Amino acid sequence: MNRRQFLLLVVTLIVLGGAGAALFWQDIAAYRASGAKIGARLLPDVKLSEVAQLVVRDAKSQATLLRKDNAWGVQERGAYPASVQQISELLIKLAELKVVQSETIGASLLPRVDLLEPAKSAGPGKPTEGSGTLVELKDASGKVLAGLILGKVVLKKDPGNPLPNAQDGVPAGRYIRNAGAGETVAVVSDPLSNVSADPGKWLARDYFKADRIKALAVSGAGEMQWKIARSEEWGQWKFAAGGGDLDASAAVGAVNALGNLAFADVVIDAKPQDADKPVTVTAETFDNLVYTLKIAKAKTGYQVSFALSGEPPVQRVPEKGEKPQDKEKRDKDFAENRKKLEARIAQEKALGKWTYVVEAKALAPLLRERTQLVAAKRPAR
Repeated sequence: MNRRQFLLLVVTLIVLGGAGAALFWQDIAAYRASGAKIGARLLPDVKLSEVAQLVVRDAKSQATLLRKDNAWGVQERGAYPASVQQISELLIKLAELKVVQSETIGASLLPRVDLLEPAKSAGPGKPTEGSGTLVELKDASGKVLAGLILGKVVLKKDPGNPLPNAQDGVPAGRYIRNAGAGETVAVVSDPLSNVSADPGKWLARDYFKADRIKALAVSGAGEMQWKIARSEEWGQWKFAAGGGDLDASAAVGAVNALGNLAFADVVIDAKPQDADKPVTVTAETFDNLVYTLKIAKAKTGYQVSFALSGEPPVQRVPEKGEKPQDKEKRDKDFAENRKKLEARIAQEKALGKWTYVVEAKALAPLLRERTQLVAAKRPAR
């Protein structure tokens, strides 16, 4: 290579290097302009203390969560208490979300990753193709602090996961974009699987807890169907009016079903199919409390309302032969337990003004016929 060729090669490299540097800085400028820097927070300017409303909407439904007097409620369920833990977890996640990938795509490609904004009025008949889930954070006045559209979940292959639902991959992230921020799409490392536009998914799950039951009765159409009782808390269950041997497992199943009852949703303006002929369940407890449930069939499961009455004992009944050194401790324990019970009673009475949707299988042990509670006769030997 002669001197002239060498100089020509050096000039060529300088030109190519300059062009590459120009393209590099051009990409950096466009990237910075996109507002979605890798490793940066997606919502850096949002202050969680200012969030007083949370709206989650997709093409089919909408959940509106409102904070008032330091308590959250679900607007679509008549301001029924919302799950504070669930809301707090989501807000913290949104505040800490970081971009792991960012790119600008054309508007025509947004439907492929479900990033179109859903219709403003969610409901049946609204277009769903290509739309995502809109999450809006608002302040007390209704001003939008931030809006995000959640799109398709990003799946990651996991060869070590043998479960059938992991064949296409396990949730590892999600496509997301700022509402009204053009065509810049980011990917975050959290799939945000618990974000739902179904109002029923945001309800606080606190419910009544009928424990220490001493008598349980079921009646319908104004007639008693069956009643079981026990004289001591750990005693054997028997039919209150005699007439056959009680199947112990069936009795325990009915009592446990009531004690562990959970609801699926809350009903506003309840109109069950059998509102005129509900089944009534009455449970008396060793704490002098009475739970009365009205159960009516609905299109999905049952609609259940309940009322709580009675007052727990004010004083403890000393045990027979109780030693003086034990009395002080037991009196103290009794007072502490009564205080907790009073707080629970107040909470449960407040929940008694609502009507709940309960799955049929949860109530099945309670709604058995009397004949189903009678123990089978043992074959003669």
